[in-house]
Amino acid sequence: MKKKNNPWLWGPAVVLAAGAWHYLDVRAGALESGDLWLTGGYLWLLGAVVLGLGGLGYLLCAKDGRARRPGIGIPGLEYVYLRAGLFFGILYLLVLPPLSAPDEVSHYITAYQLSSRMLGKPSNAATGHVLVRAQDMWLQDVGDQYEYETGEDGYLRPVAESTENAWPLGQTLTEDTYKVIRQQGLWGRRQLSAADSGDQPVVSVYPPVVTTDVAYIPQAAGISLARALNLNSICLVYLGRFFNLLFFAAMTFLSIKRLPFGKEVMMGVALLPMTLHLSASFSYDVMILGCMFYLTAVCLDLAYEKERVRLGDVAVLALLMAAAGPCKMIYGVLMGLCLLIPVRKFGGWKRWAAAAGAVALAWGLSMAMVNGQTIVSYAARTEGDVPWAQEAGYSLTLLLHQPMQLIRMLYQTLLWQAEQYHLSMIGAWMGNLDDVLDVPYLVVVLLTGCLLCLAAKKPGESILLPFKARVWIWVLCGACAGAAMLSMLIAWTPLSSPVISGVQGRYFLPFLPMLLMSLKNDFIILTKNGNRSILYLMCCANGYVLLRLYSIVSMRL
Repeated sequence: MKKKNNPWLWGPAVVLAAGAWHYLDVRAGALESGDLWLTGGYLWLLGAVVLGLGGLGYLLCAKDGRARRPGIGIPGLEYVYLRAGLFFGILYLLVLPPLSAPDEVSHYITAYQLSSRMLGKPSNAATGHVLVRAQDMWLQDVGDQYEYETGEDGYLRPVAESTENAWPLGQTLTEDTYKVIRQQGLWGRRQLSAADSGDQPVVSVYPPVVTTDVAYIPQAAGISLARALNLNSICLVYLGRFFNLLFFAAMTFLSIKRLPFGKEVMMGVALLPMTLHLSASFSYDVMILGCMFYLTAVCLDLAYEKERVRLGDVAVLALLMAAAGPCKMIYGVLMGLCLLIPVRKFGGWKRWAAAAGAVALAWGLSMAMVNGQTIVSYAARTEGDVPWAQEAGYSLTLLLHQPMQLIRMLYQTLLWQAEQYHLSMIGAWMGNLDDVLDVPYLVVVLLTGCLLCLAAKKPGESILLPFKARVWIWVLCGACAGAAMLSMLIAWTPLSSPVISGVQGRYFLPFLPMLLMSLKNDFIILTKNGNRSILYLMCCANGYVLLRLYSIVSMRL
């Protein structure tokens, strides 16, 4: 009997070969800096990646091939995702250290504020800035640049002039970032060098993000645990990130489990490098992604699987919109997914209207409570201002009087920025929008091809989304992308810019699974159903990306 090959074993072998090549880069950086421990850390990472890929390859490919044999089961895709998502999430958490993700310092400070409220401790100074433990201040001032003074409220605070040249941990990822974390360790504590605050909290220089506290519950829970156990700053930031990762993994697990179809597509989007990077950070994008993924799953389940819509289902939809809406109001457009559910499943138009009103009301109330003043200010102002550019900007009034200008900006942005949106959605400019920490173009093309193959029709598969539903999904996705561009045009774009500034590809991730599912058609049909092998290929790509990112940071001296 001819023995079958195990093609899934090629994945670890290829990644191991690529890892050996990048080891030369890590070694060169270690020799230049004198920090030879970098090579040891890299070898640990390489070993973990290779062993992890071996295990995931067995679950996705080898066990799939043996599923027909009696007594051998195949794990559900949601359980495979849980292993893969947590495994790669933890590795991204370690390779791209705390406070290195987009706007992560602000998200960390906001989670810290909520943590103080959870613990019943003072959370804010009179100025509104967040109070943190004295031993945690170095996370915002790695170079020890701050000078301190006592404010009128009795709290120690940095002198404004001394903060200009200070930088937080991970703001720009270099070899020194790894070095600082290693020196601090899990037990080291770093007190203020300029003054002794005793047990009194110190005023942070970063104000909190104005949004719903719900978006920071997982991160705040991790920080609170670290503070309750009196752990040091390194443990505190890693626990905050890890709890956020747990929340994202749980929400994505539930989403994949509930989806009536498109499970592989959802898992594929969740395994993109940018998604994994965000999932292991303090960012409130985790709340947005988790809620929008589950909203997609619930709407499709109710539309194409369940016989009746129950009160609990409506409550879940309302809760998801109320939780994610205040973070970024543009995703309120995705409430339109609820319209995929037939009216007959509600038991008539009256119950449908009541359900629709409940979901819309939950979103509207949460928006009014959290972002009411911001919405009014943007709607009422007649002249725009862009502080970062120190120039005049766009206003809603201006765009209403000059609609052709809006059309021109949207058109030019799509022409000139589409490539950037695509790259940054998959994994370019990771870290704090660092153009050096990116996924190679060939890997971006590979991952994009994987997503398209996962979305394509397979032999014997039926298309459950009718054409009208697919058109409606395209309208919603286009409207959501347009809302993202419009919001950044008003809030972030100076009049002198030829394109809309500030839009990032990660803004499109919440509706990407639904968009991909709607692309299935009868014209492009794959000859074989290799979805699990495609997902394994994406896992291998992530293994390579992690090794490359570590080598890049190690060489940035």
